[in-house]
Order: sequence, then structure tokens, then C-alpha cells
Amino acid sequence: MAASKTLCTLGMFIIDQFELRDESGELTGRTQPEAIGGGGTYCLIGARIWLPPTDLGMIVDRGDDFPSVIQGQLSSYGEEMWLYRSRTDGNPTLRAVNIYRGENNRGFAYLTTKIRIEPDQFIGTPLARSKYLHFVCSPVRAQKIMSQVEQVYGWQPVTVYEPIPSSCTPQELPALRAILHKIDILSPNADEAFTLLSIPKPVTKEKVEAAASALIVGVRKALIIRSGAMGSYTLAVGAQRGYWVPAFWTEKEAASKIVDVTGAGNMFLGGLVAGLEKTSGDVVQGLTYFGLEAPQTLTLKTWTVASFFASVSASYALEQVGLPSVGKSRAEDNSELWNGDSPVSRLETLRSRVAA
Repeated sequence: MAASKTLCTLGMFIIDQFELRDESGELTGRTQPEAIGGGGTYCLIGARIWLPPTDLGMIVDRGDDFPSVIQGQLSSYGEEMWLYRSRTDGNPTLRAVNIYRGENNRGFAYLTTKIRIEPDQFIGTPLARSKYLHFVCSPVRAQKIMSQVEQVYGWQPVTVYEPIPSSCTPQELPALRAILHKIDILSPNADEAFTLLSIPKPVTKEKVEAAASALIVGVRKALIIRSGAMGSYTLAVGAQRGYWVPAFWTEKEAASKIVDVTGAGNMFLGGLVAGLEKTSGDVVQGLTYFGLEAPQTLTLKTWTVASFFASVSASYALEQVGLPSVGKSRAEDNSELWNGDSPVSRLETLRSRVAA
């Protein structure tokens, strides 16, 4: 019997299209090619930066129109990651349009019929009983997901939950709190956390820390608030305080390095899972490497180390529209390079910056 995968996602595979408009709403005339999308896909690639493809999995529903260029890109990450299904409902591959209006306004809409991925669809496949399970959805949907998971004998995954942005409202907060006792890792971004809790902007570190303290009540393991250029704030259950991990790209580098923020938060969480997996064997050694000497609990330090891996994963999402590319190094170890750069080198850069 094959070993269970480390991480699977319930996210839907999406092909993203783009509509570029100016501030007045008029089309700019600029075009952008289709790109692989979907929060689950980005999450898996964030983990793939650190883990082999055999450790990861998601369902990909392909229509008769599935582009060969996208098929080739998926294959470059490792065929073992993808459980392909042919659509039998007569509809094409799921597509969505990302509508950009000026610099800061963005819309999103599905263009074709969705096929929702359910946990019981993993049964009898290589995706069954993964160690970690990632999902992006409303609290009501999360309840249904966990009800299905609990019906699968012997499956108790570490749950990684991103509340979908449209459900991050004060009205949805009671429903969110009702599911938290089944959630191991909760991770909204700062804007979502502030909206849920009716915290006024601007986003500051002090407000993020207050939001984390309010939202972690009921969560089983940890809460991470992703805060863009400010970095991320990790608060573990039982810890008296949390820990900030900076974004990889500094303010000076951002203008030349950051092209598109799509998927960065999802890739962050994939990197977080990979970091937890890679450091769990020798936590003390990992803490020494990162120079974490502050008087905090061992549990919090474990999560903080994982957040360094997460920050590096997110950095690769920002450098282009769509997913980063993977290739081989010319070094003797034949290690992988992502966007032509070494994740391990970026990890060392981030560690050195924090240690300084």
C-alpha cells in the first residue's frame, strides 16, 4: 500500500484569464496570456518548492479544451501531484476572469461551471488520507468538509483553512467560530481578519497582534495572519505572544521584484506545511539555525521556523503572473531552482537578515 501524501488540497484547478481596464473602467487594449490559477494549486506549488511531487496531490478536472501548454507546465512540477479526471458534464475546463481596474481594484468571476471537490472523492485514490488537508471556503462549507472527513475511518488530517474573502464579514464571524475547534491552522490575511473583527484600517503590527489574539480562541494549533509587505504574524495555541517573520522581498526590492500578488498567500501556506514537515525531525537544530533565542515556548518556535519556509515560498509567487517555473541546477547535487534561484539560498538570506 502506497504511503499517504503529506499535503492534499480541496481547491479547484482553474485556468485564469485576465481583463485589464483603466481607472474609468475602459479596456486598456493590453492582453495577457492564460495562466494556471486556483488557491489550491498555488498552495501545492508553495509546498512543492521544498517537497517532492510524490508528497503532494490535488484533483484536476480537464475538459476537451485543456491547453497543451498548461498540461506541459503541470507535468514540469511532477506528474505524481495531479489526479486527472475528464469532465463528463459537457462543460469545458474551469476558467475564471481576473478583472484589473487601475492599480488597486480587482474583480473575479467564474466563466464556466464549477465541479466542487469533496473529501470523499479522495477515497480509493493516491490522495486518500493525506497528513495535511488544505481548503479555501466559507465557514459553512468548512463545516460540511469536516463532517465528511470525520466519516473517513482513520483519517485525522492537520487542517489548513483559509476563509474565503467574501465570507470574511462580521456577520460570518459566529459561523467561523463554530468550526474553529476542528481547525488546526487558521490563516486569513490582515484585511480579512480586520473585516471579520470590524477593526479599522490602517493595518499596523499592533492591530494584527490584537486580531490574532481574538481569532485564535478555539483553534487547535496555530493562527497565522499574512500581512503583505509587513510579513506574517504567527501565534501558537498556548503561547503568551506571537512572532513576526518578515516578507522575503524588502521595501527596496519590491518595485523591481513584485509583479503580481496573486497566489502569494496560498503559496505561503504550502511553504508553511513543508516547513513543518522538514523541521519536525529535529526542531532544536532548526531553531539554532534560525537564531531563535527569545524566551518563547518550543511550540511557538516550531511554527515560527516553518513561517520562514512559507515566506520564501510566497516570494516566488510575486515575481510573475501565474506560477513560478522549476528547473535543475548545474551544481553537482542537481538541486532544483525556482525562477532560476535556489530556495535554500533564499532561506539563508532571510535567516541572516533576521539574525542581523
